[in-house]
Amino acid sequence: MWVMVALLMMARSESTRARMAPQATNEKQAAWDKLADEYFDQVYFKFAPSSATSAGFHQYDALLEDYSRAGMGANVAALTTFGKRVAEVDPRGLDETRAADRELVLANIRGALLTQETIRPWEKNPDFYSSGVSNSVYVIMIRKFAPADERLRSVVAREEKMPEVFAAARVNLKNPPRIYTEIALEQLPDIISFFQNDVPAAFASASDPAVRAAFAKSNGAVIADLQNYAAWLKSEVLPRSNGDFRIGAETFSKKLLYDEMVDTPLDQLLEIGRADLHKNQAEFKRVAAELEPNKSSSEVLAELMADHPAPDHLLQSFRDTFDGLIAFIRAKHIITIPSDVRPILQETPPFMRATTFASMDTPGPFEKVAQEAYFNVTLPGAHDTAEEIAGRMAAFNVGTVVSTATHEAYPGHYVQFLWVHEAPTKTRMLLGASSNAEGWAHYCEQMMLDEGFGQPGTGAKDAREAKLIRLGQLEDALLRDARFIVGIEMHRGKMSFDQAVEFFAQEGYQTKETGLVETKRGTADPTYLYYTLGKLEILKLRADVKKKEGAAFSLEQFHNNFMRQGFPPIKIVRRAMLADDSPTL
Repeated sequence: MWVMVALLMMARSESTRARMAPQATNEKQAAWDKLADEYFDQVYFKFAPSSATSAGFHQYDALLEDYSRAGMGANVAALTTFGKRVAEVDPRGLDETRAADRELVLANIRGALLTQETIRPWEKNPDFYSSGVSNSVYVIMIRKFAPADERLRSVVAREEKMPEVFAAARVNLKNPPRIYTEIALEQLPDIISFFQNDVPAAFASASDPAVRAAFAKSNGAVIADLQNYAAWLKSEVLPRSNGDFRIGAETFSKKLLYDEMVDTPLDQLLEIGRADLHKNQAEFKRVAAELEPNKSSSEVLAELMADHPAPDHLLQSFRDTFDGLIAFIRAKHIITIPSDVRPILQETPPFMRATTFASMDTPGPFEKVAQEAYFNVTLPGAHDTAEEIAGRMAAFNVGTVVSTATHEAYPGHYVQFLWVHEAPTKTRMLLGASSNAEGWAHYCEQMMLDEGFGQPGTGAKDAREAKLIRLGQLEDALLRDARFIVGIEMHRGKMSFDQAVEFFAQEGYQTKETGLVETKRGTADPTYLYYTLGKLEILKLRADVKKKEGAAFSLEQFHNNFMRQGFPPIKIVRRAMLADDSPTL
């Protein structure tokens, strides 16, 4: 009898807890959602209003980042305070998705603090200011989310605050690395031209005389400030630019942990990177030998690089490639493409030309009106020499046009953007990891060819071109492998700038011009190993899911499920798809 009563009381107790648990849990979920909203409103976008505009939150459009030392200090204080609040949240009271979101927000805060307090681009990088103000106008200019007059008012509001930016630069910039000052000076003529020509042209339809007059005044002042800034950098800053761009092994590891949730020791990462480099080199040599048995790999590489469209036909070559990629994806059930709308191809914005060949610019996940996405391609400049033009166009050969279109658009960045609204939370729509986004895009380059694209009838006109397309994919893989190794070695002081340029050329199979651009980028983007890193993580995840599901495995379903997670570090995706906390590499 006692046993029966005891069991009955226990059952009632469990039943009461079961009824109460959902309410308590829901209260904790709601509290977390409120805290996450506060992070974006009170910290994340408050100190990065240009990012808010890009994301689709237009209440920030008249605001500009505070570049002053006091502004940087206020940002650090807000991040520190909010980091403590997030750390105090008990993840055991959250569902799996929100518990992962808590990790994501906390990592984002720690990464931002590392940047502000340790890496300190505001103290070291002159381009931080000039490209920063350019971007703040570009994000208003590029998409018609409101009438021209309304957007132009926001441009004026931001431009009127820009004199403070250049005043802050003169105070903050201490001892920049010479390469940072050189990059800033290289980009400034195009940035000045951007304000002189592109911005006025973008708002030619604005009709309010008062707004147009205010813009003429504010824009003229910005142009003068930029010209003075360039003169100051050249005459005063460049001669004293003796700083070190290297962030060091400890900071590198922390950045990798916070940004990508990867804690693999650097020496072990190097082993992984070098193994992938050697695997891709061997495959390149194998395919090259099949294509041209009597030529060396370097001769075949030169032949590949010379096979590119004329500069004025490059954009159309990408459009034509889209047709084949989309048809193949649908026919082979690679992934669901949520929309038939295609990205718009355009030349790369001036402030990005010095360090990128191609990129995808998609509207923010909360943009309600302007849904245009832009595929940016860096065409040769008006003042480039014939040698420079040849070097740039070699990066867009018959093979790399395919891999670049795959990477940036189908099924790479653009398709991932189209899936963003399937992400489970606002946090997943706004925060993510480069090893996911860039890893996915880089993974797609190989995956599409492995699945059969780039063969005669599906992207290639004949067997010879099919081999060239594979060589182009391998060339891009070797480029990312070189980034992987150069980033680690250069930033922990085991490889010089010149050695890095040479490494891209010799080991990464790139032109010297490409190696120079890539090394410049690596000085300020130390962890750009995230391309190969993410690709390898995704390949391992796919293999493990396939092993678990066996004959039921579907590539399309795997890709769709991957997309549904947003773009957090692969560690979080792995946990969601496999309930698995094993290493991602």
